[in-house]
Amino acid sequence: MADPRGFLTYSREDNPKRPIEERRTDWRELYAPLTDAATREGTQTQAARCMDCGIPFCHSGGAGCPLGNLIPEWNDFVRRGEWDRASERLHATNNFPEFTGALCPAPCEAACVLSITSQPGPVAIKRVEWSIAENGWADGHVVPQMPSNRTGRRVAVVGSGPAGLAAAQQLTRAGHDVTVFERDDRIGGLMRYGIPEFKFEKWELDRRLDQMRAEGTRFVTNCEVGTAALPVERLQAEHDAVVLAVGALEGRDDRTIEGRDLDGVHLAMDYLVPANRECEGDGPSPINARGKNVVIIGGGDTGADCYGTATRQGALAVHQLDQYPPPPKTRQDSSSPWPTWPYVFRTPPALEEGGERLFATAVRRFVGDERGHVRAVELSSVEVRRDAEGRREVVPTSEEVHEMPCDLVLFSIGFTGPDDRALLPALGIERNPKGAVGCGSDWQTDAPGVFVCGDAHRGASLIVWAIAEGRSAAAAVDRYLEGSTDLPAPLHPGALPLTA
Repeated sequence: MADPRGFLTYSREDNPKRPIEERRTDWRELYAPLTDAATREGTQTQAARCMDCGIPFCHSGGAGCPLGNLIPEWNDFVRRGEWDRASERLHATNNFPEFTGALCPAPCEAACVLSITSQPGPVAIKRVEWSIAENGWADGHVVPQMPSNRTGRRVAVVGSGPAGLAAAQQLTRAGHDVTVFERDDRIGGLMRYGIPEFKFEKWELDRRLDQMRAEGTRFVTNCEVGTAALPVERLQAEHDAVVLAVGALEGRDDRTIEGRDLDGVHLAMDYLVPANRECEGDGPSPINARGKNVVIIGGGDTGADCYGTATRQGALAVHQLDQYPPPPKTRQDSSSPWPTWPYVFRTPPALEEGGERLFATAVRRFVGDERGHVRAVELSSVEVRRDAEGRREVVPTSEEVHEMPCDLVLFSIGFTGPDDRALLPALGIERNPKGAVGCGSDWQTDAPGVFVCGDAHRGASLIVWAIAEGRSAAAAVDRYLEGSTDLPAPLHPGALPLTA
């Protein structure tokens, strides 16, 4: 059983980070190696803080982990130094714990019973998970899992982000012949070209892809399904089922702002993708922040990714704008009661490295120079309200305008849905009013034999939700092909996070 006094004996400690002056000059992951003896020992201490609650809200999909990770179980294995058993229990519910360990914001920690009060703070679940994953690889516990039989059924997975990869691995292990089609030149989707190297080094992705290839999953790159490269008629003729995991990368824009068409004003992904390609060795990015005053519009994770990228490229100054006022420093039960995701002030690691955040601030217009390039932004203080019909509106709270020098603007204000222009119409699938692809209770779209999962279905969301949807859609496909399934299905397609 758990250490009954662990949470009283030990204080919470997250993964140790590398010094700011060191990490902001390179593209390596910002955390210290998780397999070091001292780090491993510290993780065991953190695992000992778990109380093995009678009702473990941490792995409840409603407020905690959508994957249903067996957190108290692998916490106790780590506490006792049984890393091999911890790895087995973690992989029982999560195909890619090194992905979530690095990139998930950990709704499980928000739902930890120890987070009901600000002190002593929740168990460092994210640290324990990531440590189990990395030590599992280092100790040789992570190996290919070969299917016990082959069904002869062929499944196409379109898209190679976390949802598509999870669905593909589950279906391959069920014995189906699975091919993943990716329109880019490398596999990984948003994890490859959207997530900066300092948050997730891509050799970790390649390591997992090697495991999947060894299990039998096939990958095809540079193939945009729905075009002449692979028409949908051929796709459906050659496969018994299709899984759409195309993501939701159509960036939200605001072309109503005066000066939006000036040179130097870009969407976030138009900046992050070539920056990541440069780290892959594809040559210099055409959009570089070196020596520039950078303004990032949007206060979310993608904005923080732009922030850290600009810092490492050598930006002269970086400012991130958020239309909302700063959140409270502690959980307010009236707005985000436990165990839901708390609306509180957070400082992502990238924002610790310099620059400034401006709250309750919005761009009034972009100012250009004689060459048609942005040279400044005019800012005003604002308030976000709801009109009589409940629609969101941003209202200036002052006539005062502040001009800030700016050479590079990055829009990071969210995504509107899949950016596919050929595949969905060719399949006869229409988006729902939210811009996403709907499905029935069996994860099947309006097109027979075509299933959907991940951000394409639920809209831009967390990586842990993408993996959970991929696993659930895989179980639905297996049942569709075989009449029944032994694959776990952590989610119903209508499941919505209480942490949204």
